[in-house]
Amino acid sequence: MKVNVHAVNFNIDKKLISFTDEKVNKLERYYDKIVSADVFMKVEQTSEKENKIVEAKILVPGDEFVVKKTCKSFEEGIDLSVEALERLLVKRKEKQRAHA
Repeated sequence: MKVNVHAVNFNIDKKLISFTDEKVNKLERYYDKIVSADVFMKVEQTSEKENKIVEAKILVPGDEFVVKKTCKSFEEGIDLSVEALERLLVKRKEKQRAHA
């Protein structure tokens, strides 16, 4: 699966890109027909500590899942996004099994 990582308003380092790749690629264990994944990371200019926004978009045949999380760190945001996507993919797979 192709994982596209987009950094908005900051320079991303290689460690964060490989961390994101690794986490998002694990989603294929739950649903093997994922076409692509886009992960957008941006830093909001606020005084809040939770100013890191992670938006993950996953394309599957006939559908698209989008999850958005705001956290203190990108790693935390990616973890939470991947967990939410996991649940969505498992639900979709169960629905497909029920209709088959």
